[in-house]
Amino acid sequence: MNSPVSTPTNNRRRVFPFTAIVGQEEMKLALILNVIDPFIGGVMIMGDRGTGKSTTIRALADLLPEIDVIAGDPFNSSPGDPDLMNPQNQSDRPVIKTKVPMVDLPLGATEDRVCGTIDIEKALAEGVKAFEPGLLAKANRGILYVDEVNLLDDHLVDVLLDSAASGWNTVEREGISIRHPARFVLVGSGNPEEGELRPQLLDRFGMHAEIRTVKEPELRVQIVEQRSAFDQDPEPFLNKYQHDQSHLQDQISKAQTLLPQVEMDYELRVKISRVCSELDVDGLRGDIVTNRAAKALAAYEGRTEVTVDDIHRVIVLCLRHRLRKDPLESIDSGYKVDKVASQIFATN
Repeated sequence: MNSPVSTPTNNRRRVFPFTAIVGQEEMKLALILNVIDPFIGGVMIMGDRGTGKSTTIRALADLLPEIDVIAGDPFNSSPGDPDLMNPQNQSDRPVIKTKVPMVDLPLGATEDRVCGTIDIEKALAEGVKAFEPGLLAKANRGILYVDEVNLLDDHLVDVLLDSAASGWNTVEREGISIRHPARFVLVGSGNPEEGELRPQLLDRFGMHAEIRTVKEPELRVQIVEQRSAFDQDPEPFLNKYQHDQSHLQDQISKAQTLLPQVEMDYELRVKISRVCSELDVDGLRGDIVTNRAAKALAAYEGRTEVTVDDIHRVIVLCLRHRLRKDPLESIDSGYKVDKVASQIFATN
């Protein structure tokens, strides 16, 4: 197999740098932790309009290190991992380096557009499985972003969550079945004024970040000035943040490598489960995601041992959206989770 070559990037659209984004620390942390460990299960970002949700997600995708893919493969197949490979192995093709894919899912998308379609006529006439890949194939090994996910059809949300959880997409039609890898970080965003997701669907998002419009006049001015400077002349603005961008990219890469070595003390795991039990969180997703997120945070900071502080910093993000039992209830701001966690982790 040929050695990887980089794809040309000089024609790529310039993206506002992630490290230049002011505030919104909760959202930025949740996104970074999901990139370090995609098995956390994605992020639901709820907040006011015009608070930079889309800008931040695109900035993160642009920041991430390039990945090796098999040239011309519609699934972004990994040359070294069979679980991320096109079922019709095309390992004879050259390997190239490319940016991590960032796929926007439009609200009007059909299930065929999302999952892909099987050409029955061609399959019957030529005896081959003629598959037209959808957005899930394109998002493999990348980020799938759904703006206004709370307005998306529940069935489609279910399909996305199933694929995000299993890492596979299966399309069946007229007795013909196609299965391909679809391992991506699912990011949904929305405005609470337009309604929440049903609790059953919301629970399946690993983390829930809340963002609010910045109130401090000085910060608002800083955000406006930065955006204006970027729009007027992107090149010097990007150069200004190049060092910070490279440092964060390196930090994320090291965290991904370090993650398997991170351990958590048994007593801390028991206390996480006590918090979930005390808050009457249904199922075990809350326990699992909090464990994963705390380990990802430790890896992000270059440590192999989870601390109580790590847990405190992620537990609200992991549990606040799991307390809502009634679709008419609003999501807890995090006060209940923080209060119970503080009490339990303060005890010996």
